[in-house]
Amino acid sequence: MEYGCQQVLIKEKELIAILAYLCQQSNKVYNCALYYARQVYFKTKRLVNYATLCAEMTRTKNKHFMAMYASSAQQTCKAVAEELLGFKENLQLFLQGKLNAKPNLPRYRKAGMFSVAYPKKWLKLQDGRVRVPLGNQVKAWFGMDAFWVEFPTNLAWEAIRELRILPRHGVFYLEWVYAMPPAPKQLDPARALGIDHGINNWLTCVSNVGHSFIIDGRKVKSFNQWYNKQVARLKTGKPQGFWSEQLDRITEKRNRRMRDAINKAARLVVDYCLKHSIGRVIFGWNKGQKQECQMGKVNNQNFVAIPTGRLQERMAEHPLVQETLNYTEYSGTICSVWSGTSHPKKHQSTLGYVYTPYGDGKNKDGSVRYAHLQDEQGGMTSTAT
Repeated sequence: MEYGCQQVLIKEKELIAILAYLCQQSNKVYNCALYYARQVYFKTKRLVNYATLCAEMTRTKNKHFMAMYASSAQQTCKAVAEELLGFKENLQLFLQGKLNAKPNLPRYRKAGMFSVAYPKKWLKLQDGRVRVPLGNQVKAWFGMDAFWVEFPTNLAWEAIRELRILPRHGVFYLEWVYAMPPAPKQLDPARALGIDHGINNWLTCVSNVGHSFIIDGRKVKSFNQWYNKQVARLKTGKPQGFWSEQLDRITEKRNRRMRDAINKAARLVVDYCLKHSIGRVIFGWNKGQKQECQMGKVNNQNFVAIPTGRLQERMAEHPLVQETLNYTEYSGTICSVWSGTSHPKKHQSTLGYVYTPYGDGKNKDGSVRYAHLQDEQGGMTSTAT
């Protein structure tokens, strides 16, 4: 069973104080649980599990743990346990020589807020609204034992598994986690798609079925340039470490744009594979390439800021990729094997445009023709290069 999530921005101002309190307490529970886990590891070289963390928080009657609803506080401890499990796995890989750098124990979170999670069993749906419990401590301090939120009309209540409250740059999101069974699809493992990433041409994709396309990356680069200019302007003449609400807003705006670009690009690639029954995706990726790139100051800045690593992870997270596609990484250049012409000379400036040869891909004089596809529903118009 695979899971998806849908985020909804919380606009009710009367809930902000409550949500801020819950997320602050969750952040403190995370640090308290992590402190206990680190001390046990330093003294015994043993990593504690989720049940041990919850038992210790309950035994010591940790005030932050007791201030939250029991199930949500336990979910915060589970987040610590998952971080410790990741550290254990990376440490084993390092000892086997599969990692170059030795992993460190999870670090404490800075003062602020952390996400709060509620399993479905503690939520109640009534007349299109969901009741979220707060616990006795919140009831004593704020005079309310629960708050109500609207349930998304495009989701089925039976598929919901968890509700999360996510704090991000001064705003809060509700994240609905739901079960998403993968649809069966017959794919041919002999058909492959090679992906080579760059800057202006974010993804250059070539398949062995006679098709190819390019996802424009100049809009993503433009987003990052705008953000860097705004941050530099707002921080001019300010002391080191300066931050403000305006910086919060533009950072959140930039992050939203990046997430949107990542999701759209991943969707285009996956839909292309399903449409052409491609059963294997090969993503060209060199470990440490962003840390060791030497392309000049300007190109380095543009290359490092593009979230290609997150796009790669997003594609691998897709349930159809996990269930049916053979998704692998390749250390080297993938698209150099294509014998066609280079990238189109004229690029659209809109993110998500796809370039692909149509027909036999050639004009009468033997030159390659290109068409750009506006979106999944849009029409195709040709442009000779």
